Amino acid sequence: MPRIALYPGSFDPVTNGHLDVVRHAVTLCDRLVVAVGVNPGKKPLFSVQERLQMVEAIFGPVASAAGCALDRTTYDGLTVTAAQKAGATIMIRGLRDGTDLDYEMQLAGMNEAMAPEVQTVFVPASPGVRPITATLVRQIASMGGNVSAFVPNSVAASLKTKFAG
Repeated sequence: MPRIALYPGSFDPVTNGHLDVVRHAVTLCDRLVVAVGVNPGKKPLFSVQERLQMVEAIFGPVASAAGCALDRTTYDGLTVTAAQKAGATIMIRGLRDGTDLDYEMQLAGMNEAMAPEVQTVFVPASPGVRPITATLVRQIASMGGNVSAFVPNSVAASLKTKFAG
């Protein structure tokens, strides 16, 4: 039986932190489903289609090199429901620090109560990517700052284009 994992997030944009999590996640499963969350109450910088394209372009080669299949999807409800729909028995969550751990432990407990067949697996961020958040990347890019240390080159170029106007 294949091990299917779901890695949820907004990925607005994909960062080197996300990439770090994926590098670890693809060693834990046979198929990784990256689920881009769509929240009607939020206005993302990148469209859903642009984020799905980023996911494929950046995570695809990493998954392929590890012999792991990569799927992409979107969801707009509960993350645990998206995991069930994808057939995932593992939910991947990245941790940067203790604040993330406190919040993620609460989520994991609630998710386990709703779907005991889905196990949450925490992936600690590598030291070099711990401070990176998509929110900070967007803020830096919007003010003309150089984000090349925080995102893959293709994402840095996309951010530059978004804020060129």
